[in-house]
Amino acid sequence: QVQVVESGGGLVQAGGSLRLSCVASGSIFSINAMGWYRQAPGKQRELVTAVTSGGSTNYADSMKGRFTASRGNTKNTVYQQMNSLKPEDTAVYYCNADVKSSYWSTHYRYWGQGTQVTVSS
Repeated sequence: QVQVVESGGGLVQAGGSLRLSCVASGSIFSINAMGWYRQAPGKQRELVTAVTSGGSTNYADSMKGRFTASRGNTKNTVYQQMNSLKPEDTAVYYCNADVKSSYWSTHYRYWGQGTQVTVSS
């Protein structure tokens, strides 16, 4: 079994910053991409960032220049630095990890429980 745990959410004023962290643990042979999605009330879950095992990143257009994602040295962690936060960034942020549990298995996407980010105006 694989566990994905996020941390670092909270309440911040508009223009402020937060740093989210995510750790994947358990039955892990390798991890391909890790990243972040978010879901605001009444809206669909949307991609925020994705980071490959090699460190390449992909950002949604509305986050470019404000959010920076990176993988940790152990490769089972991913971070997201969020600057210049706006009230519309308020959402539950979910971490995901594309995990291969053995040499013979295929990658499977695991999700965390989510961490709340609230940006006040």
